[in-house]
Amino acid sequence: MSPSKRSKRGAQRGKPELRALFTCVGRRVELINAFRRAGDSHCIKLDIHGADASQLSPAIYHVDKPHIVPSVTSGRYVDALVRVVRREGIDLLIPLLDPELPLLASEVGRFTELGCYVLVSSAVTVKTCRDKVAAHKMLKRARIDTPATWLWADAMKRKRHRFPLFLKPRKGSAAMGNHKVNTLEELAAFGRRVPDAIVQEFVDGAEHTLDVYTGFDGKPRCVVPRKRLEVRSGEVSKGIIVKDPAIIDIGKRVAEALGDCRGVITVQCIVTPRGRIRVIEINPRFGGGVPLAIHAGADFPKWILADVLGKKTRINPVGYRSGVAMLRYDESVFVSGASRFK
Repeated sequence: MSPSKRSKRGAQRGKPELRALFTCVGRRVELINAFRRAGDSHCIKLDIHGADASQLSPAIYHVDKPHIVPSVTSGRYVDALVRVVRREGIDLLIPLLDPELPLLASEVGRFTELGCYVLVSSAVTVKTCRDKVAAHKMLKRARIDTPATWLWADAMKRKRHRFPLFLKPRKGSAAMGNHKVNTLEELAAFGRRVPDAIVQEFVDGAEHTLDVYTGFDGKPRCVVPRKRLEVRSGEVSKGIIVKDPAIIDIGKRVAEALGDCRGVITVQCIVTPRGRIRVIEINPRFGGGVPLAIHAGADFPKWILADVLGKKTRINPVGYRSGVAMLRYDESVFVSGASRFK
């Protein structure tokens, strides 16, 4: 069933024109607000639901209806979401955390049967992105510049090492377990500490995150490069839009090489002092810094809702503003009756 047919069916039932469920919603308040504005721009009532495993997730208190569900690793996560979708008549499900993507990508059919579209890339694409060794091989096949990569055990066997190197989990996210290593002793120590570690050639330069919009048909139609100026806990806290044609082309080529992408994927690359663009990671989901791209004019939520509603939309691939910066700060959520928190 197409997204547009689902939305029409929802209107016939007398429910709001569209109900969206954000999963692992965490701190994604800005993204939720961007979708609210997109709903207003389409003159529809967008009913926003949020699911998370913790009542301590700030964004839970910014949705129209919250749902506390089992953790992604519980073995009961997908079943719980299916129940929410069935009970609430959800039209669109948007996952936001890396570990849940393989589960949802492999169970898309269960949601489709309920008339709910899951904004997730194919299971094969998600698997490739989640496995950094597989992603490295895919990039090499596509002739896209990427650092040399080894399994930690293979790196330890090499007779010569050109330090520094970069060590990280093969299927990690949010920069957890990432380490710059300067000696063979550090390589050995961190490799024993980080589960299923890989080792990459260290690349010095300016890190950029590319928000690549692929919509529902998998075709890259807009690439927004964001230069990282400051990172906190693995997520950008200060960044600036850099409309560089060479970087934009890399983002497009990565999405085309992957195939079967859906929604927005994030491509991380480093631009060396000599201008070499090297792709270091791919995440097939909304990145944490995507509000900057949206604010600059790449209105991904509006485009996604247009597709769901069956509306035609014209997308100018470079219609966003360059030089727009994002400077983040902390904001508090105050909750009454919080004695129930554990």
